[in-house]
Amino acid sequence: MIRGFNHELNSSQLKPGDLQLHVEQVSLSFGGVKALRDVSMEIRQSEIAAIIGPNGAGKTSLLNCVSGLYHPQEGQITFFDGQRSEGHILTQMRPHEIAKLRVARSFQNIELFRHMSVLDNLMLGRHVHLKANIFTGGLYWGRAQKEEIANRLLLEDIIDLLEIQAIRKQQVGTLSYGLQKRVELGRALAIQPSILILDEPMAGMNAEEKEDMARFI
Repeated sequence: MIRGFNHELNSSQLKPGDLQLHVEQVSLSFGGVKALRDVSMEIRQSEIAAIIGPNGAGKTSLLNCVSGLYHPQEGQITFFDGQRSEGHILTQMRPHEIAKLRVARSFQNIELFRHMSVLDNLMLGRHVHLKANIFTGGLYWGRAQKEEIANRLLLEDIIDLLEIQAIRKQQVGTLSYGLQKRVELGRALAIQPSILILDEPMAGMNAEEKEDMARFI
């Protein structure tokens, strides 16, 4: 699933309905296996889109191309944020560069730090916004202090949104699968995404957990 955001948590200059992601004739092969063949799609601001297909159809491969984990042999993926009229060519960028554009991603298999707390995992989502240098960060002074306060306030909003106040200090590895998926969503939201990519966000959940996740999305 891919969602184009337009809310107070991101700084996009686009308006609802504006083109935000353009996938054009993307093809991806692994050796002789064709994972994607001439895939094209568009995502617009404030739109929610679902990519549907059987196992092995290439859904995750397409999301990996958008987030920079895979680089297709053919085609182009362009992201528009209102900053550059020609957009950003994602097929030429690395994952951390794409993350700085506020393209956020969750994974089919949970990718969290199990021995860290919920709050610390959420804070990792803020790394692309940190501007303090090593000196001011080490002293917790000036810009570093202001960043810390702003980041904590934003994380409190996410914690309230996802209803995880009671587990904020718990180690992620001690949580149920459904709560871990919720934390992973929170870490993606901490980037303040312009586009949020969710790879099978409800896989492995029971009925109650699925209802909760649908409500949060």
